Amino acid sequence: MEVAQGISVADVANRIGSRLAKAAVAARLNGTLVDLSTVLTEDREYAIEILTDKSDDALSLLRHSTAHVMAAAVGRLYGKSVKFGIGPSIEEGFYYDFDLPERITDETLPRVEAEMAKLVAANEAFVRTELPPAEARRAMEAAGQPYKVELLDDLAAGKDGVAAPERVSLYRTGDFVDLCRGPHVPGAGRIPAFKLTTVAGSYWRGDSTRPMLQRIYGTAFFSKKDLDAHLARLLEAKKRDHRRIGQEMDLFSFHDEGPGFAFFHPNGMIILNEVLDFWRQLHRDSGYVEIRTPTILSRDLWLRSGHWDHYREAMYFTEIDEASYAVKPMNCPGGLLVYLSRPHSYRELPIRMGELGLVHRHEKSGVLHGLLRVRQFTQDDAHVYCLPEQLQAEVQAIIVLVDRIYRTFGFEDVRVELSTRPPHSIGTDEMWEQATGALRGALEAQHMTYKVNEGEGAFYAPKIDYHIRDSLGRSWQCGTIQVDLAMPERFNLTYVGSDNAEHRPAMIHRAILGSIERFLGILIEHYGGDFPLWLAPTQVAILPVSDRFNAYAGEVTAKLRAARLRAEMDDASDKVSAKVRRASLRRIPYMLIVGEKEVSAGTVSVRDKARGDLGTESVEAFLGRAGQEISEKRLRPKPAAIA
Repeated sequence: MEVAQGISVADVANRIGSRLAKAAVAARLNGTLVDLSTVLTEDREYAIEILTDKSDDALSLLRHSTAHVMAAAVGRLYGKSVKFGIGPSIEEGFYYDFDLPERITDETLPRVEAEMAKLVAANEAFVRTELPPAEARRAMEAAGQPYKVELLDDLAAGKDGVAAPERVSLYRTGDFVDLCRGPHVPGAGRIPAFKLTTVAGSYWRGDSTRPMLQRIYGTAFFSKKDLDAHLARLLEAKKRDHRRIGQEMDLFSFHDEGPGFAFFHPNGMIILNEVLDFWRQLHRDSGYVEIRTPTILSRDLWLRSGHWDHYREAMYFTEIDEASYAVKPMNCPGGLLVYLSRPHSYRELPIRMGELGLVHRHEKSGVLHGLLRVRQFTQDDAHVYCLPEQLQAEVQAIIVLVDRIYRTFGFEDVRVELSTRPPHSIGTDEMWEQATGALRGALEAQHMTYKVNEGEGAFYAPKIDYHIRDSLGRSWQCGTIQVDLAMPERFNLTYVGSDNAEHRPAMIHRAILGSIERFLGILIEHYGGDFPLWLAPTQVAILPVSDRFNAYAGEVTAKLRAARLRAEMDDASDKVSAKVRRASLRRIPYMLIVGEKEVSAGTVSVRDKARGDLGTESVEAFLGRAGQEISEKRLRPKPAAIA
């Protein structure tokens, strides 16, 4: 299409078609997201993609715009006393940070929503202006916005390796002016459905030495139907909160005497050990050997590995015999010492060493969250040492193993990302090219769909990251595969080749479940506590109809336990309906009801928590049914919404 110079992107959309122009929310101009008001000022060729509510980036853009509307509403309510922080879109919605003289509570949110509704009804425009950073700084200083001034100072100083810009963009929404890259929807009237969800505290820029701001979270959608569905999911997520279910099922607890350190109860240990036994069996079958390395290692080791320079703020330290030691935040340096403990031949490679290693990380108290964010956890690490020419094949084998493990737990919606060399890294260009090539080659050989995150790899290696989606549609980053050619160099790892000379092996770091504790938290919420039979703390409840049948119920219980089923008999003097309800609340998969008919026939009446009554069968038939379900690690039917 040939257009006159000075035409806006919105006008281009209108020339394509009025329906498209009406649906448009923003555009991508030569690959860069822009406002519809952007004007084509140069006499050149442009590639333009018009974004509608169906486009990939549209929802994030809508939520960012809604964050601005929320900030404008807070500004209207609290006037010049508000100091504005930042307000980005996030995966489930958006937030904005405020410094206010009074406390905002969840009860305050309807007032803010009502003010936002006025801005939406008025269809307040998002008006972009561009200024030199110094001029923008003077404007923000005059407006009494110290946090915006600080951000502008950082931009001018070129922090984080980003060159200082010649101009910065500001957006006006009503009376509210914000420092923002944009883009935004054309006006607040294009925000059809939004909801503020909660209030939390957040340190400015995540630094506990800086002011504590008030963070309001919310979400927005292009339709009320989508918003209502999302809010229903949030309600369900609240009911599935692993901390609530963990207490109800007596799985774990946390105590002030050890903040951020989980205490696992007997029921929780059953699930934990079943997961670890499954992990160990699969790894043995896949040619791994298991090692264990110390929890405390010398400062010199962490200097040598590079973790001291890149990770020490998250580490705990101690002294032994006046020498400095660190509690390990990760397992790899210890694994490297195991490799170095004896010479190796090319005939041994690949060597696959797995470690369920206990690690500690100094997480800030404000981010601790049940099992999902703890200070002590077990990492399901493994390190593969191989010939450089074996790299891609080993990565492919890991990809297959990851897929099998996730499918066993019922995670089939998996997103894969490849992250490349970051600005601050160790190792040569050649190392990074070879390592990244091995990961990319393995993904393509396995016909994997993946996204590339340029510059977001670890400081020592590029990586593949796995994001699993649970039954509520939430995404969790768990697995990682990293090809590391720098650490073998740092630790002088060698093997003797077929030429009898020493050579450098390649190294792969990988975790599949990640933090075992965090993975258990994810599992609890994914299943809503209704674990597959092989994981359930109590697998079968035997429920006698009355005390007269306790003896037979005891015999059935003994048979099940002899077959290694986790079975319990409820011999309370209650009606069987009360016993069924009690077993259901404890999320026991199977209930075997025994009364006069079952005693006479030597059978049991089987009730499945998910599917209801399954009829009467012999104890042996039930054992066969349950045994097969456990050996195949079958998933249970999805439970109904939790009450």
